[in-house]
Amino acid sequence: MFVTLANKFAAKKARPSSNFMATFNRKAARERLHRRIRKKVAGTAARPRLSIYFSGKHVYAQVIDDDAGKTLIAASTAEKDVFGKQKAAANRASAEVVGKAIAERARGKKIENVVFDRGGFQYQGKVKALADAAREGGLKF
Repeated sequence: MFVTLANKFAAKKARPSSNFMATFNRKAARERLHRRIRKKVAGTAARPRLSIYFSGKHVYAQVIDDDAGKTLIAASTAEKDVFGKQKAAANRASAEVVGKAIAERARGKKIENVVFDRGGFQYQGKVKALADAAREGGLKF
């Protein structure tokens, strides 16, 4: 059988291509990154873990003792007493409010030192705003 140059190129076009954008899933990528971070970051009774999560509408923060498997403190924009009558949104202003609230509640339970778990999110924007507000509120990490 004889193969021409045109047949070679036709065979290349017929191969299935790996379309990166079609297979990339941001949520799955963030979860993979979070699992990798969690291998190194763990909370104890002396120094619990401050875990954060951003959904499309809300900002969530928890202080967790991983040894006991218990959530010690939680705050989110979904709570009426944290955010008030304002419309909830997952933005920097909301992250600052939640950061201050979690720090205030932690001080109430005499928790000063925590380990920060950014949850696979990049440390910029909302994540940085929440962390800075928690530091201003008295948490050390």
